[in-house]
Amino acid sequence: MCRLLGYVSHGPSSALEGLGATEFQAFTSLSALHGDGWGMAWSRPGGSGIGAATSPVSAAEDPSYFELAGQALGAAGLVHLRWATDGLIVHAMNTHPFTDGTYALAHNGSISPIEILESLLSERSLAQVKGTTDSERYFRLVLQCIEEAGDERAGLLRAVALLHGRFPEASLNALFLTPTRLYAVHVNSRAATPLDDLRELFGSDDAMPHGHAAAYFDMAYKVSPTAVHVISSGLPDEGWTPVPRDSILAIDLISRAVDVLDPRSAHSAQ
Repeated sequence: MCRLLGYVSHGPSSALEGLGATEFQAFTSLSALHGDGWGMAWSRPGGSGIGAATSPVSAAEDPSYFELAGQALGAAGLVHLRWATDGLIVHAMNTHPFTDGTYALAHNGSISPIEILESLLSERSLAQVKGTTDSERYFRLVLQCIEEAGDERAGLLRAVALLHGRFPEASLNALFLTPTRLYAVHVNSRAATPLDDLRELFGSDDAMPHGHAAAYFDMAYKVSPTAVHVISSGLPDEGWTPVPRDSILAIDLISRAVDVLDPRSAHSAQ
């Protein structure tokens, strides 16, 4: 389970600058729980692909995290704070986001059993997997569906619909950065909040970070004159609009226009 932050701005911007120092610090403080590594991905200026950096060290304890967060790396990007699923090792190869240089994906959830997930991958896709996470296999399935559909939007919708059909109780929440859009997948309506783990760590619901007890898998977005931000729960609700249930938010990297997509339409078309 993890925390997600994504942004699309009018020009090159840092993750810290766009969100604001106070809210970015509040987001980073969530690494007290989600401390199994961090990662960032960003659109390189001039359309030259996606840059990325990851570390298995907690964001709050890694100077590289704060250094990158303060740099205007690109006009769109994402940040991921990892809380490793039980049984998945904390290692660089398992740290999000996963990227091929053109696309990048960071996931908040768990898809199991992993053997069934792997059965959806072609031999070619499976051969490109390097780590042991379900999330990397999710990424490879999305790329596989994009190639089959010949279109990133149709491919993402197909992959999410396929996974939701096979794993209806999984959280498929993710940020997916492409050459044209930042997609926020908010598909989790039957996913169970990890309350037992949270209560073991914090002792009570009141001691948990904002939204974790009742809305752990919720996502929200904020539109300003110069940027669009999307985030998982953990920050105060004021100023944020909930992402609709079981939907995908598509943010255009040029116009910053926001569209809401329904993955169920792709499922019914299969």
